[in-house]
Amino acid sequence: MEYKSIKNWPEDERPRERLLRFGADELSTAQLIAIILRTGGKNKSALGLARELLLKFDSLKDIEDASLSEFSGIKGIGSAKMAQIKAALELGRRLLASDRKGTSERPCFKNSKEVYDYFMPKFYGLKKEKFICTLLDTKNRVFKETVVSEGTLTFSPVHPREVFRYAIKEAAASVLFVHNHPSGDPAPSRDDIEITKRLVETGKIIGINVMDHIIIGDNRYSSMMEKGYF
Repeated sequence: MEYKSIKNWPEDERPRERLLRFGADELSTAQLIAIILRTGGKNKSALGLARELLLKFDSLKDIEDASLSEFSGIKGIGSAKMAQIKAALELGRRLLASDRKGTSERPCFKNSKEVYDYFMPKFYGLKKEKFICTLLDTKNRVFKETVVSEGTLTFSPVHPREVFRYAIKEAAASVLFVHNHPSGDPAPSRDDIEITKRLVETGKIIGINVMDHIIIGDNRYSSMMEKGYF
């Protein structure tokens, strides 16, 4: 049975003290959330509140996506605590998505997995489709990324004219396309297959090679080239 307040717990069991002594990676997800919450609710410690939160939602991503009304079912979590949790998750997302500052080396992808690893943080948590055209030089190094289109939960309108306008303007030797599926399933849709074929054909006509079209989902991806769509 939990104590009413974490302050009354043995020091080695208190989440904040454990973090300072052993490091954040030694704490459970519930303990980390308890540190963010700082205080609990009526007859409930911060850790008890954190555990209840994790029972209600299946994952940290579900917590990040939850609205205030969804949080309201948990006594002890109001707008202030919700803001604390959302802010912490957003900081984590920004850390993942931060560019590799401090290095002048431009990324050069050897395979689709490297493309996924590089772009996945940029798409994490997005609730609508975003289509990025990545411009490459003659050595297949990235020198510019352009958001061509942002759409809805299930659709991002893309036209070859708009896509290649940027590539021609910047004199790209080749291009790499990346977009996300907010549903989490990276399996290509009929529209994805159709637009990929159109983009590849357009590239052939104007002399700009399409390296690949990567679709990013939740912890997985699809390569249109590897699947044989071009």
